[in-house]
Amino acid sequence: MNMAFLSVEHKSLLSLLLLLYLTCLSQSANSSSTGPSINSTATSSGSSNATSLKGVPGCGKGLHPVYRYLCDRRAAWGIVLETLASSGFLFSMGLLLGLLLWSLWICVSSKTQRSSIGGTVACMSMFLFATAGIFGLTFAFIIRLTSQTCPTRIFLFSVLFSLAFACLLARCLALLGFAAARGWGEPAVALGLFVVQVIISTQWLILVLVRDKGPCEYSQEEFVMLQIYVLCLLAISFILSMHFLCRSCSTHSYSYTGPTNQQGRQQAAMVFLTLLLSASIWVVWITMLTKGNPELERRPQWDDPVLSIVLVANGWVLLMGHGLSQVSFLCRGEAKSQEVPLSFAGWTSPSADIPGLRSPKVGRENGSFESDGENSRGRRPDASLRSPYESGFSMTDIDPDKDYTIPRPQADYREPSDEYSQED
Repeated sequence: MNMAFLSVEHKSLLSLLLLLYLTCLSQSANSSSTGPSINSTATSSGSSNATSLKGVPGCGKGLHPVYRYLCDRRAAWGIVLETLASSGFLFSMGLLLGLLLWSLWICVSSKTQRSSIGGTVACMSMFLFATAGIFGLTFAFIIRLTSQTCPTRIFLFSVLFSLAFACLLARCLALLGFAAARGWGEPAVALGLFVVQVIISTQWLILVLVRDKGPCEYSQEEFVMLQIYVLCLLAISFILSMHFLCRSCSTHSYSYTGPTNQQGRQQAAMVFLTLLLSASIWVVWITMLTKGNPELERRPQWDDPVLSIVLVANGWVLLMGHGLSQVSFLCRGEAKSQEVPLSFAGWTSPSADIPGLRSPKVGRENGSFESDGENSRGRRPDASLRSPYESGFSMTDIDPDKDYTIPRPQADYREPSDEYSQED
């Protein structure tokens, strides 16, 4: 009853926060449509100056200026981030493909034993897909802001990070033992949390592009405000991972699940480290985008490099901190479960292997502790009384004429006055 009340209360609170958030987004969208953003102004001025690159080392002469940082050797940040993003994307997709093939091989080979890794594999597949998308989104920020890249930036930045952090939150709930996050409930929880951000981003695009029929323009403050739900997922996941890590380190279990608890503790440590680094990255880029770049007078020039660095850095943190480590934990745990099962014959019966102890017993059992046999069912109990100390002795066999008392020594109890009277 209490759990149902809490779930209803949480759903109502979440819906209220979502309504307030969408209201703020509509107001900010109206304000952004009235005045052009800094990024769009800079892009339009840059694109109007030239339609092709000339004299840029590393780029062809007929290349459009919006693709300049993909090949400009003087601005090396674009080439470096492009290389790191490409390698991260290929590594993520290779790890995802290997995970799917390994899980398929496990399902085919384990015919006699059903494997319970389906939910974990599905959640990890979504996480690796989101990580690969984060690496791929880096190219949309290396390329200059246009009417084609603007919706991609707005929609995919928050959506991909929300999917990654939702998978981490579902993993934290599964480690804490929540029933809703066990088995296939883990990817279901992650998808449910992910859909909320999809609705928020879609609502923003509908308000700006469809209702107001304006160009895709946004300010940096508005872009940060679109990430509020993602920040909530990140904060909740960080708190839950820290709680589980503190609880697992402060308590010790003496049960037979010691190795399992140890593996869960290692997973919690890696999740906590991943979320800690991710939170640090997010604090830095939000500070730079809203405060640092304007104060340093680098607002149009450093905005895209900052967001590109954030995507590459956080993508590698997610991939190495949770993606690769979780896949290794999953493969290691499944390999241990596929080993030859232990024989518990000696545990349940210590005398199983001792010869002679299983031979039929000879003699009469104590009748006081025996239950009624097949022959005595439905009959009245025997009238004879049995002694609780000796099962073979019946009270009806006692002869009342016999003396069963214990013999005592005969003693002479004469008084001293009797001896004096005899002498007189």
